[in-house]
Amino acid sequence: MKPAAFSYHRAHDVADAVGLLGELAAAGEEPKLIAGGQSLIPMMNFRLARPTVLVDMGLLRRDPAMSSIRRDGSELRIGALTTHRAVETAGHTLGPEFDVISRAMRWVGHLPIRSRGTVAGSIVHGDATAEWCLLALLLDAVIVAEGPNGQREIPAAEMFYGFYATAVEPDEVVVEVRFTRPAPRAALTEFARRHGDFATVDAAVALDADPVAEAGPLTGGRVVLGGVAPAPIRVPEAEAVLAGGVPGPDLFTACGEAAAAAIDPPDDAAGTGAYRRRLTRTLVAQALHEAWEESTSDWVSV
Repeated sequence: MKPAAFSYHRAHDVADAVGLLGELAAAGEEPKLIAGGQSLIPMMNFRLARPTVLVDMGLLRRDPAMSSIRRDGSELRIGALTTHRAVETAGHTLGPEFDVISRAMRWVGHLPIRSRGTVAGSIVHGDATAEWCLLALLLDAVIVAEGPNGQREIPAAEMFYGFYATAVEPDEVVVEVRFTRPAPRAALTEFARRHGDFATVDAAVALDADPVAEAGPLTGGRVVLGGVAPAPIRVPEAEAVLAGGVPGPDLFTACGEAAAAAIDPPDDAAGTGAYRRRLTRTLVAQALHEAWEESTSDWVSV
């Protein structure tokens, strides 16, 4: 299929993009920003999305801040137009505290998609199985959006409303994503019917432990799931299992079981709710094992 008819504008900088969005909306149009286009264009081709105007962000890549990856103290800051591939190959910049982000990029589509798709584009798209959305919740991301009234910060916990719905306003442009919670013991894994397909279920986890007592009990952890609800979710029932537990197969299995018991996933063409619960149980335990093995093979103090 081909997309419905639309007109096209090219923004020259962030202020221009914000102004165009406001002017077009005031004129009764339904504008949409396009950066990498790896999510929007397929939806337009199937007419699941029908913007009347596209505002192209391509020229904004000339601004180094929009495509940057940098550490700022304990935070990681990524420019909105940074590609998945740039993050995938930036392990030295991310450091061990945020290496999970780099490792998670292998799950994002295929290489051509990773080479064009952008960090902010994925997060604003708000797909419940998108790896960036899970990472945002896992690592306490702050999404920085600029609109007609200046910049504002949106915590990841307040970002995702439901099916492809986020807190970014129609006249706002995301300029940066800040990851504020270092997690050297973290992992993301998922199941899809074919490599590169959208995940049926994905799980991202982080383990908190005393940096001095390697073999001691955990002080806590995080469990984030995609594909089991209209938006990515944290699972406090599973996180409670980790607090005070001794890392190992028994604890990780129990955490997976708690996660599966706590959710009420939908039935759809990709699988039944019962199937998704079974996937959740397996994927959470697998991700926890990977996170612990990753940390104990190369122990890093935090």
